[in-house]
Amino acid sequence: MFPFTRRPGAATAVTAVLALTLVSMAPAAAAPPEHAGKDQKTTVTVLGTSDLHGYIENWDYFKDGEYDDAASNDVGLAKISTLVDTVRADRGRASTLLIDAGDTIQGTSLTDYFANTEPITETGEIHPMAAAMNAMDYDAAALGNHEFNYGLDLLRKFESQLDFPLLGANAVDVKSGKPAFTPYIIKTVKTKGNKPVKVGILGLTNPGVAIWDKNNVDGKLEFPGIVEQAQKYVPQMKARGADVVVVSAHSGTSGTSSYGPELPLENASTQLAETVPGIDAVLVGHAHQEIPERFVTNKVTGDQVLLTEPLNWGMRLSVMDFELTKVRGQWDVTSASSSLLNANTVEADPKISKLVAEQHQRVIDYVNTPIGTATESMPAAESRYRDTAVMDFVSSVQAQAVDRALDGGPSADLPVLSLVAPFSRTAEIPAGPVTIRDLAGLYVFPNTLFGVEMTGAQVKDYLEYSAKYFIQTAPGAPVDPATLTNADGTPDYNYDMLSGIDYDIDISRPVGERIVNLSFNGAPVDPVQRFAVATNNYRQSGGGNFPHIAMAPVLVNQQTEIRQLLIDYVVAQGTVNPADFADNNWRLVRSGVPVFD
Repeated sequence: MFPFTRRPGAATAVTAVLALTLVSMAPAAAAPPEHAGKDQKTTVTVLGTSDLHGYIENWDYFKDGEYDDAASNDVGLAKISTLVDTVRADRGRASTLLIDAGDTIQGTSLTDYFANTEPITETGEIHPMAAAMNAMDYDAAALGNHEFNYGLDLLRKFESQLDFPLLGANAVDVKSGKPAFTPYIIKTVKTKGNKPVKVGILGLTNPGVAIWDKNNVDGKLEFPGIVEQAQKYVPQMKARGADVVVVSAHSGTSGTSSYGPELPLENASTQLAETVPGIDAVLVGHAHQEIPERFVTNKVTGDQVLLTEPLNWGMRLSVMDFELTKVRGQWDVTSASSSLLNANTVEADPKISKLVAEQHQRVIDYVNTPIGTATESMPAAESRYRDTAVMDFVSSVQAQAVDRALDGGPSADLPVLSLVAPFSRTAEIPAGPVTIRDLAGLYVFPNTLFGVEMTGAQVKDYLEYSAKYFIQTAPGAPVDPATLTNADGTPDYNYDMLSGIDYDIDISRPVGERIVNLSFNGAPVDPVQRFAVATNNYRQSGGGNFPHIAMAPVLVNQQTEIRQLLIDYVVAQGTVNPADFADNNWRLVRSGVPVFD
């Protein structure tokens, strides 16, 4: 750790002048204060989590076993709780706060269960994440973009179950123009032998919610920029006496956006620290990265602003320590530092495990329920660079659902294409019994089904954009699947493959010139031909910044999770047989020669 030393800021100086003016107008004091003539110092600690995504126990519901990865990470709030208790015992519970930077109620079979199978909006049962976070005595949590995935009713129900506020200074009610959630709080922290310190916590969520969950928020909420809203609220917090200002921001540090320039910046935490005076630290979220400690210079004051991001799913706990000195009667942050604690170094807190044990087991039993049989194994391991039966299964289910929805309507005669992305490299539909867990592991997001209308020319543009995912590789050069994909950092979930037409991707060509032999029913695709294209709400709303699709006419908006459509198909058919849907309609080539046999 490398703590910084901060000079008193302009706000401190102004306050000091006002204080001196008031003193000069007041009657003379009878005696000097006990600490007069020497500096008073104290320390406040703020602990932070982010991107918990429904992990409480160190458990992988998709694998039906303890979570494990190549780095031997552990996950979940139960282990984080043990770390929190350790720090509180060391620093003093009264001088320690605990906050979160968002994405809490989506991401595991546990959260899906209490949103869809036994939704808390219908049962009234307390959400396991609410129960665990209440037991851990969180002080506040910022809204993440995934908080909006299941709709505002479920989010509000979850909010009502919390003993602490959900913060979202840039989640604004469209009709009133007022904050739809609490923008910030100011907590009074007691420290040993000193006057209390006021710590302000400002919560900011991601503007991308307006795109990614358009169906849930359009016409109800809008999401102004992170920096702009902080410029509005930080001065308010300082005016209300905040000695320390920490921003809990569900926004990464890269300064980039996945959705283009039409919305305020997605990953704005660095710009936030550089631009807005008065911020002492930013708890970073959203990017699923590990930042033990980073300092950014504020361009207005020259002060150093601390940034830290704990690794997602409860793998890490951020520990931020602030040293304060009394300057002319006011606390001033004179140094700050941060570090990360690793969840794999401790055992789970038994009180958290006991609290959620029944709900945890209920979900395990549910996801392991057999619902059908597969005639052969269908792994997803090669799906990002090869046409596989398991991706064709998802495409086929989507296309059938859109075709049924169009039946009898004006677009019933349109050919139906289907877009899918390889969400998981480890998923597999096994030979033999197929469980809900197998399908949930294949389709890990709660996306809903859409059908849109696109022309042949737009489809080609779309595929060209998707094909940028591959590293350009010359004919005859060695091809390593491990390094062939994710060009320019494109994640797997932003690579779409299309069923219903045939095409080759020539990876020896530059981006924008890779789609060749594009055909439909054996003939070249007519640029003006109209197609119905099955997709998900994330893509239809602009996620991934693909061309045309966000502006395409909507033919189907089924509001049904694609994952549920997969489950329904298996229940109805009883058997999953690749012979019913497998279609090798695309391949990677170099100068016409297939890359893989």
